[in-house]
Amino acid sequence: MKRNGTLAREIVSSHSVFGAPCWVSLTTRDLEAAENFYKAVLGWRWRTGKLGDRFRFALSEGMPVAGIAAVASQWQMAAAWTPYFAVPSADEAVSRSQERGGTTAVGPIAFPPGRAALLADRDGAVFGIWEGQLVAGWDHWRRAAPAFVRLHTRDAFDAAIFYGEVLEWASARPGACQVQYDGKEVVLLSQGDVVARIHSGAVGAAPDPQLRPHWQVHFAVDDVEACVHAAQDHGGTVLRWEPGATEAVLSDPDGARFTVTARTKR
Repeated sequence: MKRNGTLAREIVSSHSVFGAPCWVSLTTRDLEAAENFYKAVLGWRWRTGKLGDRFRFALSEGMPVAGIAAVASQWQMAAAWTPYFAVPSADEAVSRSQERGGTTAVGPIAFPPGRAALLADRDGAVFGIWEGQLVAGWDHWRRAAPAFVRLHTRDAFDAAIFYGEVLEWASARPGACQVQYDGKEVVLLSQGDVVARIHSGAVGAAPDPQLRPHWQVHFAVDDVEACVHAAQDHGGTVLRWEPGATEAVLSDPDGARFTVTARTKR
């Protein structure tokens, strides 16, 4: 559709891609340090949105791909990356989560142009939901930064049932995500692409947060080794990596963990 002689930008909402990851957000104690670190490691640029000075949008190729909020110390939250999943109705998704043993930390609350809520599944893994217009257009966001998100949990099959019912995976509705089983992992696909994985093995009572149920964000990069060295040079920690490997687990200076994964050539 053309408007005033130019191609109108497609408005993509969470109604058309529901159930899939649509955004990732970092809570941190030091906004400036986080900006410098992720600029060095992932090449991001930054801009301030309408939510105030304590919030930033990360830009990749000029498009928003992630959010960072300096609220970890204010709200006594851990520094962490959190994935958000698109839903047609935040209220209905929250209700389904609570009915199935999940908990609600925040929301739903209005964040124009949509509404968001922060939840935890019945094993304690934190995730978010988003209802409304997607920040950067889902297809661009999906290909620009996160490769996928992975849930490390106690029982992948049980977790898939919880998320499937809350986020309406494998339903008959147009746009629903598909679910496949691959050994110990449950694989979530949207429009034929892998967008999330659920892996068994986390222990609910483990003293190490990395071993407790949690979502891990995997960012697609062109050069994993360069990201590893940049993280080391800017106050981060390399948690798992071997020379030549196509994946590395890193943490930023505030302790938020994430994974860099070699970008798939298209």
